[in-house]
Amino acid sequence: MKIAFFGAEGKVGRALVPVLERAGHEVRGIELGDEPDVGGLDAAVDFTSPAAAPANARAVLEQGVSCIVGTTGWDPEALDELARERGVRLFVAPNFSVGAVLMMRFAMEAAQYFPRAEIIELHNEAKVDAPSGTAAATAGLIGGDPVIHSVRLPGLVAHQEVIFGGPGEILTIRHDTTSREAFAPGVLLALERLRDLPAGLTVGLEAIL
Repeated sequence: MKIAFFGAEGKVGRALVPVLERAGHEVRGIELGDEPDVGGLDAAVDFTSPAAAPANARAVLEQGVSCIVGTTGWDPEALDELARERGVRLFVAPNFSVGAVLMMRFAMEAAQYFPRAEIIELHNEAKVDAPSGTAAATAGLIGGDPVIHSVRLPGLVAHQEVIFGGPGEILTIRHDTTSREAFAPGVLLALERLRDLPAGLTVGLEAIL
C-alpha cells in the first residue's frame, strides 16, 4: 500500500516506518508544517500529538482517504460523520500493542471477581495526555470508576499495571512495552483489515483481532 505517515520523524515513527517498508508498504512522511496532501495514497497513519491529530485526520478524510490513528488525548467521535459521508474508514486505537490489548481483556475479566481496582500507567515524559488513552479505556472496561495514577519519567516507554484488591488477596496484571516496535504488528494488522471495516469510526485494536 501507499501510505502517508504523520509523525514519521517522531519516536514512534522512527520505529515503525522501517518495519512498514520492510513489509512492502511505500511510506511518505509528513511532518508538522508540511502540506497534508494524501491524494493518490491508499491510507494514512498518524502518530503525532493531541493538538495535531484531529486536523491531520480531518484533512485525510476530506481527501477521501482512510486513516489509522494511534494518537490519544482527543475525541475521534467528531469525525465519524465526515468519514461516513466520504465513504472511508477512521480507525483509532489507544494502543497498538497486542499484549496491551490482552492486558485490558484480562483486566475486564478479573473485574468481575474483585471489589476494587486502581490503575498505574507509566510513560515517557514526552507524552502529553494523562491519563493515557489505554488507562482510560481500561477503566471503562473494568467499570467502577477506578483511580488512575499517571507517571511521566525519562527512560520509560509505555507500561501499565491494573491492581485488584479483595479480602486477603491482591491480583496485579501488568504489561510493559520496552520498544515502540511493539506497535508495528497492530499497525500492520490495521492496514490489512482497513478495507473490510465499515465506513466511519472504528475504535480499538480488539475490534480487528
